[in-house]
Amino acid sequence: MIPINAPIFDEEELKMVKEVIQQSAMTDASYNGGNYVREFESGIRSFVGARDAIAVNSGTAALHVALMAIGVGPGDEVLLPSMTFIASANAVKATGARPVFVDVDEYYTIDSKKIEEKVTSRSKAIMPVHLYGHTADMSAIMKIANERSLYVIEDAAQSLGSVYGTRMTGTIGHIGCYSFYPGKVMTTGEGGALVTDDYVLADRARMLRNHGYDAHNSLSGFGLNYRLNQLSASIGISQLKKLPGFLQMRASNAYVLNMLLDEQIRPKVRDGSRYNWYLYTIMSERRNQISAALRAKGIDSRVYYDPPVHLTKAYLGQKGLSRTEEYSTSVLSLPVNPLVKSADLETMASTVNSII
Repeated sequence: MIPINAPIFDEEELKMVKEVIQQSAMTDASYNGGNYVREFESGIRSFVGARDAIAVNSGTAALHVALMAIGVGPGDEVLLPSMTFIASANAVKATGARPVFVDVDEYYTIDSKKIEEKVTSRSKAIMPVHLYGHTADMSAIMKIANERSLYVIEDAAQSLGSVYGTRMTGTIGHIGCYSFYPGKVMTTGEGGALVTDDYVLADRARMLRNHGYDAHNSLSGFGLNYRLNQLSASIGISQLKKLPGFLQMRASNAYVLNMLLDEQIRPKVRDGSRYNWYLYTIMSERRNQISAALRAKGIDSRVYYDPPVHLTKAYLGQKGLSRTEEYSTSVLSLPVNPLVKSADLETMASTVNSII
């Protein structure tokens, strides 16, 4: 079965993990983390072009730490799309704040034209989600945030390597959050990271990930154990070196599908953006038929996400998200990861075109 996504390792990752084990350097509880964590953070900074990077043990942890770092808490509201993985909303809920869901645009990201109507005196932040690697309308979002004195936390869990204008997603808002889950464009096994150009927020994030200990090893406030271990960081160091190649293969595969698939179902690319093609998401009312036909030919495909968050039991109640609800019943993601070959792409395209 051709997987929707899968980690890609070779001898380099095995060598790095063996090195950590031989040094008995599994973790480091210091403010700055161990040597592998620091090297990994340096690599992230360099790759995305941020002043600082703070590695944590999951993308969800990154979101939670980011929200706590800007002071989100009980009584606050955070605006975000419902068309996302539930971790986005759960991170908000974990702070005691209320997720306020905003409908999406034709690119599957938060509709900047619908944000203002959801802003209240309790609004603290906007959390755009760069779903599937598609870029949100960051210029408009930052304009609204600046005018309304709101923070912007980018959920870039799925968009490492995507570019909006001249900047990487995750580096445009006040804080950006990435995930290194095994199904992402690169992995640390489990892991995540925050990036920011604000040294104060970076300092808070480092304390929050490590029980509240500051740079002087004094307990300066609240914190949790969200540290990334050294084994995971060592894998990340190797994966970062391969990431440009991974992204190029994804872009090449997406290009082929764009050439082969019927225009009416191809994903739209926002002007001035370059996607990382974490997922190649089409839209069709016949998605179940398409998915079954692909599976019969050994190709995986997935629905992300049905139901959307606001229709799950944990978040029922908010309405007015018509496009989100429409899209959730018709989106289907196809694999374009580096394991996909030319013959697989041709099979996908011919199968989809024959059904739509």
